[in-house]
Amino acid sequence: MHPKIKKLSSLTKTRNQWKRQGLTVVFTNGCFDILHYGHVSYLRHARGAGDKLIVAINTDRSVRTLKGPGRPIHSQHDRAEILAELECVDAVILFGEDTPERLIHRLRPDVLVKGADWKKEDIVGGKFVESYGGCVKRISFQPGRSTTKILEKLHQ
Repeated sequence: MHPKIKKLSSLTKTRNQWKRQGLTVVFTNGCFDILHYGHVSYLRHARGAGDKLIVAINTDRSVRTLKGPGRPIHSQHDRAEILAELECVDAVILFGEDTPERLIHRLRPDVLVKGADWKKEDIVGGKFVESYGGCVKRISFQPGRSTTKILEKLHQ
């Protein structure tokens, strides 16, 4: 397993170390099923909001719940390993809940990032992050780039 892929207890310790070093920690989450340019651009911009980027990814079961049967295309292990190889990603963690709220409460990121398709008030954990002085940022997607569009093209 890639050293950037963490369990919560280990990531909490790492997060605390980064905080002691005065580093700004950014958190984002998603399925990241078929990694594509839109994902990479999004993650690069998310990392630009701070010094360290934590990416939480949905477990296979969680992806099936969100996206339906036939998804994910890639296993949680493969998705985690691929994301861990990206230079802009500092840590990867899996979560199986419907939302990453528990992780956000435990990790207390300085910046919470989601796609611009989310209304700020609907971003899970946003109010909590702002309650201790953190901020919420929304990042625009690359037009026409999505896993859904890739899958639609494959099925034409």
